[in-house]
Amino acid sequence: MSFTTLCNTIFEQSINDYHVTDNVETLVKNPFEEKTIEYYLYLKNWIDTVQWHFEDIIRDPQINPTDALTLKRRIDKSNQDRTDLVELIDSYFLQKYGNIATLPDATINTESPAWAIDRLSILALKIYHMQQEVRRTDVSAEQHAQCQRKLDVLLEQQCDLSNAIDQLLEDIEKGRKYMKVYKQMKMYNDPNLNPILYGKKCGKL
Repeated sequence: MSFTTLCNTIFEQSINDYHVTDNVETLVKNPFEEKTIEYYLYLKNWIDTVQWHFEDIIRDPQINPTDALTLKRRIDKSNQDRTDLVELIDSYFLQKYGNIATLPDATINTESPAWAIDRLSILALKIYHMQQEVRRTDVSAEQHAQCQRKLDVLLEQQCDLSNAIDQLLEDIEKGRKYMKVYKQMKMYNDPNLNPILYGKKCGKL
């Protein structure tokens, strides 16, 4: 089994598990052993799935402004959890391939494996929800056809991205590429780097 086959299988499982209740308050029940790559992949997609539905809810034009602000804070927290988990998954790959001798002409990829896997997780969500749109019976034939075309493109994209990730991992394993991971260093969450936060802390606001 290729690594992305494992990813896509776990992502699909996570999405289906979430939609048993289809409720953002549902607590994750990760079926995999803690600290394994399977555990992290499942948790990664669960976070993405909950956030997908946060984003749906906050776009409700009738949402109470106070509720919207509370939800915005939850989305910010979810984004930070997502970033932290991506970096943790990259740490897994750094450890796994840490002793690989790179070839003299080895090159670096435009993104790390985990950030590519992040895109694969989001893509699994797009596919699931587009499939739901295709199955609707309360829409016009034109809308149904449009959704089917979009679904076909998403499935092709999933295949292409999966192959690209597997090729990247093989290239790293063979020394043809090497990993170099940059932490995200998000400034707006850091009370020492966001001027609104440190300004308030210093009594400037």
